[in-house]
Amino acid sequence: MITRRRLLGSAALLTAGAALPGASKVWAQPKKFEIVMCAKQEGISWFDDMRTGVEDFAKDFGVNAYQIAPETGDPAKQAQMVESLIAKNVDAILVVPNDPKSMEPVLQKAKDAGIVIVSHEAKSLAGTADYDVEAFKNEDFGALMFDKLAKAMNGEGKFVAIVGALTMETHMQWFNAGMEHIKADYPEMEFVLSEPIEDNNDEKTALDKVNEVLKRYPDLKGIVGCSVSGTSMAALAVEKLRRKDIAVVGLGLPSINGPYLEDGYQNVALCWRPADAGYASAFVAYKLLNGETVEAGMDLKRPGYDSVTIEDGVVYGDATLILTAENWKDYKF
Repeated sequence: MITRRRLLGSAALLTAGAALPGASKVWAQPKKFEIVMCAKQEGISWFDDMRTGVEDFAKDFGVNAYQIAPETGDPAKQAQMVESLIAKNVDAILVVPNDPKSMEPVLQKAKDAGIVIVSHEAKSLAGTADYDVEAFKNEDFGALMFDKLAKAMNGEGKFVAIVGALTMETHMQWFNAGMEHIKADYPEMEFVLSEPIEDNNDEKTALDKVNEVLKRYPDLKGIVGCSVSGTSMAALAVEKLRRKDIAVVGLGLPSINGPYLEDGYQNVALCWRPADAGYASAFVAYKLLNGETVEAGMDLKRPGYDSVTIEDGVVYGDATLILTAENWKDYKF
């Protein structure tokens, strides 16, 4: 895809500096692309790690790539930040949306302005974004996550689930796929709520709500977390109660969930490297800015993204990480 940005950047390379006889030509420097990641929220370890990937990409490719995010997971504030990037006339916007549906109009506005758009954790935006980049197929990840919970519960008992928000597309895709898997393969397991708990990616909220549900259901046997805050606070809650009979499985980071795995208050953590996802998303944008084709089998220069598949505008890696008490120290993020 050749974008307006790419055409303007190429034209800038061949600017003559003087027309007088004998005057030497002055060649303009190549345009330094500005590629900005707009993440979900500041102050979260997940997105702190993603920032390192974006910054590493900037160093490796000599572009101006950096990350911004709202202080809270507020979709409206995130949309305002994208508006400011449009006004700034950046070359590419990478986005991990809190609410993909509400973000769609402003991303379309950016695309109409000639800005390259690459989303992450937002498969539904593939028609609006130039590409959506995913570490894996979310349905597979959700089924795997809930299967790990089921095995930790010996296939029976009551359980609950936690998501960042009901509007967070990725979390709900994991939840829905996981619930379908449980219903099909583990009939002795019972989901005791009408919908997953929302923690707004906030640890205090997550801990308060997990404590409430543990009081309401003293015979609870499992908690599955689709947010790092939900999973880690579930592990903290059962640790305080010394309840190793309650299985805790879900999204996690080695640096946060590792100690709970080590001490036996979390059974399994699943994740992908946020830094790698940020790097891979930036690489896709960079390819497009340079007028190059994004195609199946290409290498996005990060583990798990070395031979991607593409379906309906979604670029899939194979980058799932499964963390256990035995291996979590092998990962340094």
